[in-house]
Amino acid sequence: MSIKSFFEYGERVDGYDVRVLNEREARAAAGILFGLGLLSLLNAVMLSHGVVTRYFISFFTLDFLIRVINPSYSPSLLMGRFFVQNQTPEYVGAAQKRFAWFIGLLLALPMFYLLVIHWQPNPIKVLICSICLLLLIAESAFSICLGCKIYNLIMSKRATHCPGGVCEIRKKEPIQRFNKIQLIIVSLAFVALFYGLFSYMYKLENKTHIGKVVSEMMMSQEELEALEELEYQKELEAFENDED
Repeated sequence: MSIKSFFEYGERVDGYDVRVLNEREARAAAGILFGLGLLSLLNAVMLSHGVVTRYFISFFTLDFLIRVINPSYSPSLLMGRFFVQNQTPEYVGAAQKRFAWFIGLLLALPMFYLLVIHWQPNPIKVLICSICLLLLIAESAFSICLGCKIYNLIMSKRATHCPGGVCEIRKKEPIQRFNKIQLIIVSLAFVALFYGLFSYMYKLENKTHIGKVVSEMMMSQEELEALEELEYQKELEAFENDED
């Protein structure tokens, strides 16, 4: 393999006017990274240690660096290829996928510095990790490449051969549309989902630091003052018990 061919991004496939990548292995890789990332986040938040998180962010950063240079040697993409090697490839444009993975690398680099080199966890860094997980699950579960959408917004030459054919102008098929009853069902499902998440974060007793921070961010000023008074009373009662 020559140096020139190593830096040629994507593959040449008959019938496609641009270099392409296999979306099936990209989705499989995103699912693998999402599972590992969720495990690392839960360990950091629930157990208050960063061993798993440090390993995952190191792997994630290296993996996306390789993806931006040459995705043929990305560990996660090769793992994804292992699981989908017997499925018919779904080819998508390489340029927009590279741009999307570059965004992932930009998110990974500060996380690598702040959570691997200097362990400084806080809600903002957890939020950035959560954004990474959101991008991964969007690609894995729904074949939605948000980075590809941003690519079309800022690049003069629009992307072609996007996942699910979203870059090409087309009319929705009947099976893709919602009737009134289906709209009501899906709306109620989303409302129930968000209410469940809200209740879980706001109403249940918080056992973790991040849970307490998020819960307090959602409280009114009166609720915060009542919480402070309650904590003061608990400390006062504990102090009086110690004196006895």
